[in-house]
Order: sequence, then structure tokens, then C-alpha cells
Amino acid sequence: MTTSEHNRREDSDRKDLDRRDFLNRGAVGIAAGATAAAVGLSTSHANAAGLSAYADPANPGLPQIDMEIDPDRTALVVVDPQIDFLDPNGVAWGVVGESVTEHRVVDNLERLFIAAKAADMPVVISPHYYFPQDHKWKIEGTLERVMHSIGMFNRADPLDLNGFEGSGADWMPQYKQYINDGKTIVCSPHKVYGPEQNDLVLQLRKIGMDKVILAGMSSNLCVESHMRELLETGFEVAVVRDATAGAKVPEGDGYLAALINFRMVANAVWWTDEAVNRMSKGA
Repeated sequence: MTTSEHNRREDSDRKDLDRRDFLNRGAVGIAAGATAAAVGLSTSHANAAGLSAYADPANPGLPQIDMEIDPDRTALVVVDPQIDFLDPNGVAWGVVGESVTEHRVVDNLERLFIAAKAADMPVVISPHYYFPQDHKWKIEGTLERVMHSIGMFNRADPLDLNGFEGSGADWMPQYKQYINDGKTIVCSPHKVYGPEQNDLVLQLRKIGMDKVILAGMSSNLCVESHMRELLETGFEVAVVRDATAGAKVPEGDGYLAALINFRMVANAVWWTDEAVNRMSKGA
């Protein structure tokens, strides 16, 4: 075996180990998620508040502000509504599955899509794709390295859709009727967490939007990063707290980390029930 062949074999073996380690770390979390699902968790405010770690403080120390929906200025932005995050067969399910199940994120995102379409509200998707050139990066952060090692959001080519249908980078099947309707704006892919490197802000500005209802995956990574960048560029942002979820790993609960920051930073933090109701009334 030549030196180059040996190095390629080591690299392949290391990636396989990284993938197995990442998925195995989520096994305990998935068992807990299955138990939670079995007792029938709902999206109602009362039941969600029953998840004590995520309950709102009885006596908030921060001012309670809100965002009003203006039908001419408000868009629904959904981040990464893709199989790798939201389907049990997705490569990240081992660590996000418990949280996705706990908050009924798959169903809640569909409710937001339905409400937005019924209200004729613009819907904008900020997807996450990795092309072959992205796997040649020499600088990676912690989760970037994990995503690359497990093949998350992989696409074979920026223009060729061969192999895309049903892959981890594809939309969740139940969302396709809303996303592929000829009206939804699908942005260029973001590459790390935030929308700084895609055209989300441009697309929103070009259609006159300055208020965003934000949902999708995952809470403390792409969703929080989108929230921060949108706020920094002059948008109002309401985050839908049970239409997002995060990884649960030995390092911590990503959803809880995000929820704390949503409360501190966003213009509003809503439940799906409240968001749908407001969207239907345009208020």
C-alpha cells in the first residue's frame, strides 16, 4: 500500500469512527425522547411549561416586549427544514431526535407553513448544503467538523440534483407541497450557522420585509445565528420556541442554551399556537 493510499484509508476510517461516535452519543437521549413521546407530550403552553427546565420564569427580570405582525412587512423564515435534522433516518437524529420529538417540531413547522400560506405571508427558506468543495476546508469549528464527518447536508454538485431526492439534504416530504409551490423563496445555502454568506437578507429586503417569524433547526446553532444576524441588520424577530429543537450531548442541552438567549435577545418568543393565531389575524 502506498503512503497516499494509507492516508486515504486512515481518513476514511477516522470519518467512520467520527460518525459512529456522534450517533452513539445520542443513543441515551433518544431513549428518553421515546419515553417522553409515549406519555403524549403536546404543544400547548401548559404542557410545554411542564418541561420544567424550559418553563418561563415566574417572575421575569427582563422587560416583556412583543412584536406585532404587519401583513405587508412580515415573513416566515424557516431554517434547515431538511431530512438530516428532522427525520429518524437523518444523520443528526441521534442527538437532536429527543428534542425534536419533545417539542413536536415536525408538526409545528407544518402548522406554520399552513398558516403562512393561508395568510398569503411570504415564506423564505434558508437551507444548509455542503458541496464537494466544502469538504476541502482547512479551517473547521467543532460542529463543522462533525457535520462534514457524518456527511450532513451533502450534495454531489451545486447544479446537478442527481441523488438529491430523498437524501439528507432534501426537504422533509410533508413540507414539499409548501416549499415547491412556486411562491416560496429558497435562498442560496448558508454554510456554517448564520445567513451572512447567503442571500436571505437581500431576499427579505427586496420584497420589503423588516419583520421575521423565525423557526427551524437547530435552536442554538443556525436558528440563533440567524436571529442574531437579522437583528444586527435591522429586522424585528419573533422566534417560535416549539418550532425548533437542539442537540442533547454530554456538553449540554442546545435547546435550553438557545431558549435563554431567545428570551434575552429576540423581539418576541412565541409558541406555535400563538404564532398561528397571530398569523391568521395579521396582528
